Amino acid sequence: MATRDVVFPPGRQALYERNRYSPAIRSNGFLFVSGQVGSREDGSPEPELQTQARRAFENLNAVLKAAGCTFDDVVDVTVFMVDPQSKFETLWQVVPEYWGEAPYPALTAVGVTWLYGFDFEIKVIAKLPEPA
Repeated sequence: MATRDVVFPPGRQALYERNRYSPAIRSNGFLFVSGQVGSREDGSPEPELQTQARRAFENLNAVLKAAGCTFDDVVDVTVFMVDPQSKFETLWQVVPEYWGEAPYPALTAVGVTWLYGFDFEIKVIAKLPEPA
């Protein structure tokens, strides 16, 4: 197996190593980003729902930036929500702050019962920019 081309955002490598996963992998012109949650630097969740969603997007943007991407390069999004029936509208008020303009990426939203103490998680696939 080839060595994985891992992308680490600044300042969070210890958190990923402790939890034994890579924040993102570059492969065949794409960036596959692990699910990002609204965790503080120490890994604990933001308690307020919209703040947690904003932090998840900020954590996602840090991974994208470390790979030379922005959210504009994202082609596929999967979001996971605990109790989406009661939280979807509140969470989706945050999305336009980060989503940008149409055309939007493909999206799959999944309701789950548990996210390790979090209410929202976002994972994406982005097209890596062409080398200059």
